[in-house]
Amino acid sequence: MPSKTKSAALSSQPVNIGEAARQSGVSAKMLRHYESLGLLGTVTRTDSGYRLYSPADVHTLRFIKRCRDLGFSMAEIGELVGLWQNKRRASANVKKIAQKHMDELSERIAAMQAMQRTLSTLLHGCHGDDRPQCPILDDLSGESHLLSNP
Repeated sequence: MPSKTKSAALSSQPVNIGEAARQSGVSAKMLRHYESLGLLGTVTRTDSGYRLYSPADVHTLRFIKRCRDLGFSMAEIGELVGLWQNKRRASANVKKIAQKHMDELSERIAAMQAMQRTLSTLLHGCHGDDRPQCPILDDLSGESHLLSNP
C-alpha cells in the first residue's frame, strides 16, 4: 500500500494518547487536562481503560493548541470551542471574544513597554562600576530620585 494511502487510512482510525499528542502537538498531560475541563467531550476508552482519540478529537486538540498559542485563557478557549462546534453560531460572538482578548493584550503590551522604559532609564543612570551607589536598587526600594513618574 502506498504511504499516502496508509497514512490516510490510519488518520481515520482512533489513536492512543501518545499518537494524539504527536498529531496535535499537545502533550499527553495537557490532553488529559483538556479532557478533564470538558473541552474534548467524552473520549472513547478501550475495555482496559485506555483513551482512544478520534480524528475529530485530534482536530479539536489542534484548535485548542492554536488558541493557547494566541494566549487565550482556558475559559475563552472553552467558549471558542463551543462556538466552533456550533454551526449556527453568530460570528459576532467569536469576534467579541477575540476583540476582548486583543484589547487585554494591548494593555499588557503597554504595561510591559512602560516597564521597559523604566528599566532603560534605570540602566542608563547606573554606572555599573565598583561604587556602592545603585540607582536601580534605590528605585526598587522607593528611594529613587532618578524617575519622576515610573
